[in-house]
Amino acid sequence: MSCHVAIVTDSTAYLPPRTMERHGITAVPLTVVLGDRALEEGTEISTRSLAQALQKRRSVTTSRPSPQVFAETYRRVAESGASGIVSLHLSAELSGTYDAAVLAAREAPVPVRVVDTGMIAMALGFCALAAAETAEAGGTMDEAVTAAEKRAAGTSAYFYVDTLDYLRRGGRIGTAQALLGSALAVKPLLQLDGGRIELLEKVRTASKAIARLEELAAERAGSAEVDVAVHHLAAPDRAAALADRLRARVPGLAELHVSEVGAVIGAHTGPGLLGAVVSPR
Repeated sequence: MSCHVAIVTDSTAYLPPRTMERHGITAVPLTVVLGDRALEEGTEISTRSLAQALQKRRSVTTSRPSPQVFAETYRRVAESGASGIVSLHLSAELSGTYDAAVLAAREAPVPVRVVDTGMIAMALGFCALAAAETAEAGGTMDEAVTAAEKRAAGTSAYFYVDTLDYLRRGGRIGTAQALLGSALAVKPLLQLDGGRIELLEKVRTASKAIARLEELAAERAGSAEVDVAVHHLAAPDRAAALADRLRARVPGLAELHVSEVGAVIGAHTGPGLLGAVVSPR
Protein backbone atom coordinates (compact mmCIF):
# COMPACT_ATOMS: atom_id res chain seq x y z
CA MET A 1 0.00 0.00 0.00
CA SER A 2 1.76 3.16 -1.21
CA CYS A 3 1.09 6.63 0.15
CA HIS A 4 -0.21 9.06 -2.42
CA VAL A 5 -2.42 12.08 -2.93
CA ALA A 6 -5.89 10.93 -3.98
CA ILE A 7 -8.40 12.90 -6.03
CA VAL A 8 -12.11 13.00 -5.21
CA THR A 9 -14.72 14.81 -7.28
CA ASP A 10 -18.48 14.50 -7.71
CA SER A 11 -20.76 12.92 -10.27
CA THR A 12 -21.34 16.17 -12.18
CA ALA A 13 -17.77 16.03 -13.55
CA TYR A 14 -19.03 13.47 -16.09
CA LEU A 15 -15.62 11.93 -16.57
CA PRO A 16 -15.59 8.71 -18.62
CA PRO A 17 -15.47 5.68 -16.27
CA ARG A 18 -12.29 4.35 -17.86
CA THR A 19 -10.58 7.70 -17.36
CA MET A 20 -11.57 7.76 -13.69
CA GLU A 21 -10.31 4.22 -13.21
CA ARG A 22 -7.02 4.92 -14.99
CA HIS A 23 -6.30 7.96 -12.81
CA GLY A 24 -7.79 6.60 -9.57
CA ILE A 25 -10.38 9.39 -9.31
CA THR A 26 -13.36 8.83 -7.00
CA ALA A 27 -16.71 10.51 -7.69
CA VAL A 28 -19.31 11.16 -4.99
CA PRO A 29 -22.84 11.00 -6.45
CA LEU A 30 -25.36 13.80 -6.24
CA THR A 31 -29.04 12.87 -5.95
CA VAL A 32 -32.00 13.40 -8.25
CA VAL A 33 -35.41 13.45 -6.57
CA LEU A 34 -38.05 12.17 -8.98
CA GLY A 35 -41.48 12.49 -7.42
CA ASP A 36 -40.97 10.91 -3.99
CA ARG A 37 -37.94 8.82 -4.98
CA ALA A 38 -34.34 9.89 -4.28
CA LEU A 39 -32.00 8.37 -6.85
CA GLU A 40 -28.21 8.51 -7.12
CA GLU A 41 -26.86 10.06 -10.29
CA GLY A 42 -24.93 7.64 -12.43
CA THR A 43 -26.27 4.43 -10.92
CA GLU A 44 -29.97 4.70 -10.10
CA ILE A 45 -31.39 7.02 -12.77
CA SER A 46 -30.66 7.16 -16.49
CA THR A 47 -30.71 10.27 -18.61
CA ARG A 48 -33.46 8.68 -20.70
CA SER A 49 -35.67 8.27 -17.62
CA LEU A 50 -34.94 11.85 -16.65
CA ALA A 51 -35.76 13.23 -20.11
CA GLN A 52 -39.06 11.32 -20.13
CA ALA A 53 -39.97 12.67 -16.69
CA LEU A 54 -39.19 16.24 -17.73
CA GLN A 55 -41.21 15.93 -20.93
CA LYS A 56 -44.16 14.73 -18.84
CA ARG A 57 -43.59 17.72 -16.50
CA ARG A 58 -43.10 15.47 -13.49
CA SER A 59 -41.53 17.01 -10.39
CA VAL A 60 -37.74 16.72 -10.61
CA THR A 61 -35.30 18.29 -8.15
CA THR A 62 -31.70 17.67 -7.16
CA SER A 63 -29.82 17.53 -3.87
CA ARG A 64 -26.24 17.49 -2.69
CA PRO A 65 -24.51 14.46 -1.14
CA SER A 66 -24.71 14.45 2.65
CA PRO A 67 -21.62 15.15 4.76
CA GLN A 68 -21.91 11.52 5.91
CA VAL A 69 -21.50 10.28 2.34
CA PHE A 70 -18.39 12.40 1.95
CA ALA A 71 -17.04 11.21 5.30
CA GLU A 72 -17.43 7.59 4.25
CA THR A 73 -15.75 8.30 0.93
CA TYR A 74 -12.78 10.01 2.59
CA ARG A 75 -12.44 7.12 5.04
CA ARG A 76 -12.46 4.57 2.23
CA VAL A 77 -9.93 6.51 0.17
CA ALA A 78 -7.64 6.90 3.19
CA GLU A 79 -7.82 3.17 3.87
CA SER A 80 -6.67 2.53 0.29
CA GLY A 81 -3.37 4.21 1.17
CA ALA A 82 -3.92 7.89 0.47
CA SER A 83 -1.80 10.21 2.59
CA GLY A 84 -3.93 13.21 1.60
CA ILE A 85 -7.02 13.98 -0.48
CA VAL A 86 -7.82 16.81 -2.88
CA SER A 87 -11.60 17.06 -3.20
CA LEU A 88 -12.75 19.08 -6.24
CA HIS A 89 -16.38 20.02 -6.74
CA LEU A 90 -18.91 21.86 -8.85
CA SER A 91 -19.53 25.52 -8.25
CA ALA A 92 -20.77 26.40 -4.78
CA GLU A 93 -23.00 28.97 -6.52
CA LEU A 94 -24.97 26.06 -8.01
CA SER A 95 -24.95 23.42 -5.25
CA GLY A 96 -24.29 22.81 -1.57
CA THR A 97 -21.92 19.96 -2.48
CA TYR A 98 -18.82 21.97 -1.59
CA ASP A 99 -20.23 22.85 1.85
CA ALA A 100 -21.01 19.20 2.58
CA ALA A 101 -17.47 18.21 1.62
CA VAL A 102 -15.98 20.91 3.86
CA LEU A 103 -17.97 19.61 6.85
CA ALA A 104 -16.80 16.04 6.24
CA ALA A 105 -13.18 17.05 5.69
CA ARG A 106 -12.91 18.30 9.28
CA GLU A 107 -13.25 14.74 10.60
CA ALA A 108 -11.36 12.89 7.88
CA PRO A 109 -8.55 10.51 8.92
CA VAL A 110 -6.09 12.21 6.52
CA PRO A 111 -5.71 15.85 5.43
CA VAL A 112 -8.34 16.93 2.89
CA ARG A 113 -8.24 20.05 0.71
CA VAL A 114 -11.72 20.90 -0.57
CA VAL A 115 -11.84 23.14 -3.65
CA ASP A 116 -14.77 25.03 -5.11
CA THR A 117 -13.69 24.95 -8.77
CA GLY A 118 -16.51 27.23 -9.91
CA MET A 119 -16.97 24.71 -12.73
CA ILE A 120 -19.47 22.04 -13.77
CA ALA A 121 -19.58 19.09 -16.20
CA MET A 122 -16.29 18.43 -18.03
CA ALA A 123 -15.13 21.91 -17.03
CA LEU A 124 -14.92 20.28 -13.59
CA GLY A 125 -13.69 17.01 -15.08
CA PHE A 126 -10.68 18.67 -16.69
CA CYS A 127 -9.77 20.19 -13.30
CA ALA A 128 -9.91 16.77 -11.68
CA LEU A 129 -7.72 15.33 -14.43
CA ALA A 130 -5.14 18.09 -14.01
CA ALA A 131 -4.97 17.41 -10.27
CA ALA A 132 -4.75 13.65 -10.80
CA GLU A 133 -1.93 13.94 -13.33
CA THR A 134 0.00 16.18 -10.93
CA ALA A 135 -0.50 13.71 -8.07
CA GLU A 136 0.58 10.80 -10.28
CA ALA A 137 3.80 12.65 -11.04
CA GLY A 138 4.54 12.80 -7.30
CA GLY A 139 3.05 16.24 -6.67
CA THR A 140 1.95 17.40 -3.24
CA MET A 141 -1.60 18.31 -2.25
CA ASP A 142 -0.79 21.99 -2.75
CA GLU A 143 0.62 21.30 -6.21
CA ALA A 144 -2.45 19.26 -7.19
CA VAL A 145 -4.74 22.07 -5.99
CA THR A 146 -2.71 24.64 -7.92
CA ALA A 147 -2.93 22.54 -11.09
CA ALA A 148 -6.71 22.26 -10.74
CA GLU A 149 -7.15 25.97 -10.04
CA LYS A 150 -4.96 26.91 -13.01
CA ARG A 151 -7.04 24.66 -15.25
CA ALA A 152 -10.27 26.16 -13.92
CA ALA A 153 -9.03 29.71 -14.50
CA GLY A 154 -8.45 29.01 -18.18
CA THR A 155 -11.54 26.91 -18.90
CA SER A 156 -14.66 28.25 -20.60
CA ALA A 157 -18.06 26.57 -20.86
CA TYR A 158 -20.88 27.56 -23.20
CA PHE A 159 -24.36 26.04 -23.37
CA TYR A 160 -27.35 26.14 -25.67
CA VAL A 161 -30.76 25.18 -24.23
CA ASP A 162 -34.12 24.99 -25.97
CA THR A 163 -35.76 26.87 -23.11
CA LEU A 164 -34.74 28.67 -19.92
CA ASP A 165 -37.78 27.31 -18.09
CA TYR A 166 -35.95 24.40 -16.43
CA LEU A 167 -33.17 26.67 -15.16
CA ARG A 168 -35.78 29.10 -13.85
CA ARG A 169 -37.67 26.36 -12.01
CA GLY A 170 -34.48 25.20 -10.31
CA GLY A 171 -33.44 28.72 -9.35
CA ARG A 172 -30.25 28.53 -11.46
CA ILE A 173 -31.10 31.58 -13.54
CA GLY A 174 -33.10 34.71 -12.76
CA THR A 175 -36.83 34.66 -13.40
CA ALA A 176 -36.62 37.97 -15.27
CA GLN A 177 -34.01 36.58 -17.67
CA ALA A 178 -36.05 33.42 -18.25
CA LEU A 179 -39.30 35.30 -18.85
CA LEU A 180 -37.58 37.73 -21.21
CA GLY A 181 -36.28 34.84 -23.30
CA SER A 182 -39.75 33.28 -23.45
CA ALA A 183 -41.47 36.56 -24.32
CA LEU A 184 -39.10 37.23 -27.21
CA ALA A 185 -39.26 33.61 -28.44
CA VAL A 186 -35.45 33.52 -28.65
CA LYS A 187 -32.99 30.68 -28.24
CA PRO A 188 -30.62 31.33 -25.34
CA LEU A 189 -26.87 30.86 -25.22
CA LEU A 190 -25.45 30.59 -21.70
CA GLN A 191 -21.99 30.67 -20.19
CA LEU A 192 -20.41 29.74 -16.90
CA ASP A 193 -19.26 33.01 -15.36
CA GLY A 194 -18.02 33.42 -11.80
CA GLY A 195 -19.43 30.01 -10.93
CA ARG A 196 -22.92 31.02 -12.09
CA ILE A 197 -24.91 30.24 -15.21
CA GLU A 198 -25.43 33.53 -17.02
CA LEU A 199 -27.34 34.44 -20.15
CA LEU A 200 -24.70 35.30 -22.77
CA GLU A 201 -26.64 35.95 -25.95
CA LYS A 202 -30.16 35.63 -27.37
CA VAL A 203 -30.40 34.19 -30.87
CA ARG A 204 -33.50 33.93 -33.03
CA THR A 205 -33.37 30.28 -34.12
CA ALA A 206 -31.94 27.01 -32.84
CA SER A 207 -29.72 26.55 -35.91
CA LYS A 208 -28.24 30.04 -35.55
CA ALA A 209 -27.72 29.51 -31.81
CA ILE A 210 -25.84 26.25 -32.38
CA ALA A 211 -23.72 27.89 -35.09
CA ARG A 212 -22.91 30.67 -32.64
CA LEU A 213 -22.04 28.09 -29.95
CA GLU A 214 -19.55 26.55 -32.38
CA GLU A 215 -18.11 29.98 -33.17
CA LEU A 216 -17.64 30.83 -29.49
CA ALA A 217 -15.87 27.54 -28.77
CA ALA A 218 -13.59 27.83 -31.81
CA GLU A 219 -12.70 31.44 -30.98
CA ARG A 220 -11.93 30.52 -27.39
CA ALA A 221 -9.72 27.63 -28.45
CA GLY A 222 -7.70 29.70 -30.92
CA SER A 223 -4.48 27.94 -31.86
CA ALA A 224 -3.50 26.88 -28.33
CA GLU A 225 -3.30 23.24 -27.23
CA VAL A 226 -6.72 22.57 -25.76
CA ASP A 227 -9.02 19.82 -24.60
CA VAL A 228 -12.64 20.12 -25.67
CA ALA A 229 -15.80 18.45 -24.42
CA VAL A 230 -19.17 18.45 -26.17
CA HIS A 231 -22.15 17.69 -23.95
CA HIS A 232 -25.78 17.05 -24.76
CA LEU A 233 -29.04 15.79 -23.32
CA ALA A 234 -31.22 13.69 -25.64
CA ALA A 235 -29.52 15.33 -28.65
CA PRO A 236 -26.80 12.88 -29.80
CA ASP A 237 -26.94 13.89 -33.48
CA ARG A 238 -26.50 17.57 -32.61
CA ALA A 239 -23.55 16.71 -30.38
CA ALA A 240 -21.85 14.48 -32.96
CA ALA A 241 -22.21 17.14 -35.66
CA LEU A 242 -20.82 19.88 -33.40
CA ALA A 243 -17.89 17.66 -32.39
CA ASP A 244 -17.04 16.97 -36.04
CA ARG A 245 -17.07 20.66 -36.88
CA LEU A 246 -14.90 21.57 -33.88
CA ARG A 247 -12.47 18.78 -34.73
CA ALA A 248 -11.98 20.44 -38.10
CA ARG A 249 -11.79 24.00 -36.74
CA VAL A 250 -9.53 23.68 -33.67
CA PRO A 251 -5.89 23.25 -34.79
CA GLY A 252 -4.52 22.70 -31.29
CA LEU A 253 -7.07 20.05 -30.30
CA ALA A 254 -5.51 17.51 -27.93
CA GLU A 255 -8.51 15.50 -26.71
CA LEU A 256 -12.18 15.69 -27.65
CA HIS A 257 -14.81 14.17 -25.37
CA VAL A 258 -18.43 13.75 -26.43
CA SER A 259 -20.90 12.72 -23.75
CA GLU A 260 -24.46 13.00 -22.56
CA VAL A 261 -24.79 14.91 -19.31
CA GLY A 262 -26.13 13.11 -16.28
CA ALA A 263 -29.44 13.56 -14.56
CA VAL A 264 -28.37 16.38 -12.22
CA ILE A 265 -27.44 18.88 -14.94
CA GLY A 266 -30.17 17.54 -17.18
CA ALA A 267 -32.81 18.27 -14.55
CA HIS A 268 -31.92 21.96 -14.74
CA THR A 269 -31.45 22.31 -18.50
CA GLY A 270 -34.00 19.99 -20.08
CA PRO A 271 -33.76 17.90 -23.27
CA GLY A 272 -32.03 19.55 -26.21
CA LEU A 273 -29.05 20.85 -24.22
CA LEU A 274 -25.86 21.26 -26.23
CA GLY A 275 -22.67 22.39 -24.54
CA ALA A 276 -19.04 23.06 -25.41
CA VAL A 277 -16.23 23.17 -22.85
CA VAL A 278 -12.84 24.52 -23.93
CA SER A 279 -9.90 23.91 -21.57
CA PRO A 280 -6.36 25.00 -22.48
CA ARG A 281 -3.64 22.68 -21.22
